[in-house]
Amino acid sequence: MFLFDGPDEAGITIMLAHGAGAPMDSPSMVAAARALGSAGFRVARFEFDYMAARRADGRRLPPPRAEKLNPQYIAAVDALAAKGRLIIGGKSMGGRVASMVADELFAAGRIHGLLCLGYPFDPPGKPEQLRTAHLADLRTPTLVTQGTRDEFGTRDEVSAYTLSPQIELLWLEDGDHDLKPRKSLSGFSTADHLKTMAETVSDWAGRVIGHPG
Repeated sequence: MFLFDGPDEAGITIMLAHGAGAPMDSPSMVAAARALGSAGFRVARFEFDYMAARRADGRRLPPPRAEKLNPQYIAAVDALAAKGRLIIGGKSMGGRVASMVADELFAAGRIHGLLCLGYPFDPPGKPEQLRTAHLADLRTPTLVTQGTRDEFGTRDEVSAYTLSPQIELLWLEDGDHDLKPRKSLSGFSTADHLKTMAETVSDWAGRVIGHPG
């Protein structure tokens, strides 16, 4: 059910769900998980049922509405039974689903933070269809890593949104929805941004969650 990266004995586990259209072993998910694993986290990736079914029958059915995946996310937390501290999150839709179940799990003491890799603040070209209502009152310590040219939420767009003070944002210059920059224009490589992301997650976890002793 899970793909793992990072040391087995890590004191903090990060559980990540995939985006709407690509599986847990997509290149961007693999790269992010390896970067976080290299920073000392144990990283667990999992798939929602609709994506796992694609592997079985090859049919590319569209994903359910994000909120319908909430029970599956909670079931994955149950199945993982992480030792030590747990941060939940994911890429794009996976992070959105995690954000919708985070406060329930945080209040129960089951998780310690939320990590969103490229949050889908609104569909490309449809800024009126915001996916931010629940983010205004979010109580879970949260880090969102976002590329400045992400079509699902640019820096200028997101600056106008009402977000909980528990949410911190890491902006990666010229990054797209996969955090990938155009090196010829920005001077940064994808590896540079993933390294910055992993280092920032480590610093953030130390501040708001505490490094395990």
